Amino acid sequence: MHSYTRAESRERGKLFRQGFRQALADCVDPDIKRRIERIDQAAAERGAQELAALHKVQADARQDLAAAKAVERTAPRADRAAAREARKQAEQRVRLAERAVHKAEQS
Repeated sequence: MHSYTRAESRERGKLFRQGFRQALADCVDPDIKRRIERIDQAAAERGAQELAALHKVQADARQDLAAAKAVERTAPRADRAAAREARKQAEQRVRLAERAVHKAEQS
């Protein structure tokens, strides 16, 4: 996963266009390739950190869901409706976290 900043995206696009023009002329400057690789490496490192953070959020959401299910099962009849609502909210957080992780892993 890569996570480019806006400045990195602009710079990488500019360098790519320069390299493309130079490739058409068959005289590519190796500095352009090095700069693009440096931008890609920084974006890959940032993406890996963000993916790890998303996995942590997903794990925390699953733990919260397990706790909410336990509370719902052990709640007295008067508190069961509130516990059910808390469980549903925890399930929604798990779904959102799973979608975010899946989307990040696909890009």
